[in-house]
Amino acid sequence: MTDAAELRTRAQELLAAHPPAETDRSDFLRARFDAGLAWVHYPQGLGGLGAPRALQAVVDAELTAAGAPDNDPRRIGIGLGMAAPTILTYGSEEVKQRFLRPLWIGEEVWCQLFSEPGAGSDLAALGTRAVRDGDEWVVNGQKVWTSSAHVARWAILIARTDPDLPKHQGITYFICDMTDPGVEVRPLRQLTGEAEFNEVFLTDVRIPDAHRLGEVGEGWKVAQTTLMNERVSIGGMRLPREGGMIGPVAQTWRERPELRTHDLHQRLLTLWVEAEVSRLAGERLRQQLVAGQPGPEGSGMKLAFARLNQEISGLEVELLGEEGLLYDDWTMRRPELVDFTGREAGYRYLRSKGNSIEGGTSEVLLNIVAERVLGLPAEPRSDKDIAWKDLAR
Repeated sequence: MTDAAELRTRAQELLAAHPPAETDRSDFLRARFDAGLAWVHYPQGLGGLGAPRALQAVVDAELTAAGAPDNDPRRIGIGLGMAAPTILTYGSEEVKQRFLRPLWIGEEVWCQLFSEPGAGSDLAALGTRAVRDGDEWVVNGQKVWTSSAHVARWAILIARTDPDLPKHQGITYFICDMTDPGVEVRPLRQLTGEAEFNEVFLTDVRIPDAHRLGEVGEGWKVAQTTLMNERVSIGGMRLPREGGMIGPVAQTWRERPELRTHDLHQRLLTLWVEAEVSRLAGERLRQQLVAGQPGPEGSGMKLAFARLNQEISGLEVELLGEEGLLYDDWTMRRPELVDFTGREAGYRYLRSKGNSIEGGTSEVLLNIVAERVLGLPAEPRSDKDIAWKDLAR
């Protein structure tokens, strides 16, 4: 069993062989992956050592103290937080060997082709079709709200492979090459003026069967692994005290006493406490992840994240009065990073409106919490046993 002392030794050996100040960033990251110090709980040969997940903190502390570069996790968050755990669980050995190393190093960016215009919150109603043709699948359809599609090399994709089965069945999970000539990415300008999201049109896109994750028709099951990790990624981000939305409001409150009122004071105190509770609950959730797989509790965290962001950003606009209504720049941009708190109060207020939609709507997540956490009776589903092709649209 690998222990903390051994990991410290391995980290020091890595630093000695590849001094960060003298080593190209990508070369250092490649060496770290090959040394098994990328994600220590992954198997040997796949960036890990099969060690307890909790020991990753030991490696991170050693390398950070030495000034080692990181792999820019914000830029490759979809790959790290969603694609990687799904590939590790359901990918063939060849798929794991091909994709995990460039994914972790950040050489290849990933996006997620799940949401569709005609499916919305009911993801299982998706209509993108994949039809088998020999050793390949031919995919046609449209996806929407796809973050990072304009910079992604690969995508995780779910498509319908059997329309004669009920909607949660007959779905299969694939890895899609975003450079395929049948993939068209169009910017989708948002309320903030940015085009952080995209529409993706898929026309006769050919995917080798070797890039299928899980069995044919079991894509919904595979997608649950991705979705649970996605909600933890969004709702359980590691933040310092007064990190996230509450930070700018608290700072303005301290620096601008002329804006204060008794009512705003009471509301700020309440939201500050709730933000701190949410932050600490996120820490507990991450500790739970150390012990195993993410559970539905991540849905609760994502719910709290969305509600708090909207309430806090609304309070910030009220606190600033007319100043809070100003908007700094409406220039069309296609950012590479999802930015919840950047720029001015008006941006934060508008951007927070999407928090209750992205990564699963609040209504869907409330159902998950009710059924899987509280154990309440499942919501009646009249379409449960009806073939997808026969559903009303």
